[in-house]
Amino acid sequence: MATLIDMPKLSDTMTVGTLVKWLKNEGDAVSNGDMIAEVETDKATMEVECFDDGILIKQYCGIGDEVLVGGAIAAIAWQSVT
Repeated sequence: MATLIDMPKLSDTMTVGTLVKWLKNEGDAVSNGDMIAEVETDKATMEVECFDDGILIKQYCGIGDEVLVGGAIAAIAWQSVT
């Protein structure tokens, strides 16, 4: 099962965010608390935190892309233990 990571609302006036930099790449393991990307808001550049453990399976936007608040920026799949 995959979990979507949405563009967070990082300020009261923010309606879109611009992806500045990916800190994790597709295929990387991620854990709760990891920072996965840097996003520029209308006021500052901030990091986006991951709240799940798993593998970053998809980046839905590239550097410089504007994404509406609530829009998906990435997907994480649970890491199965066998």
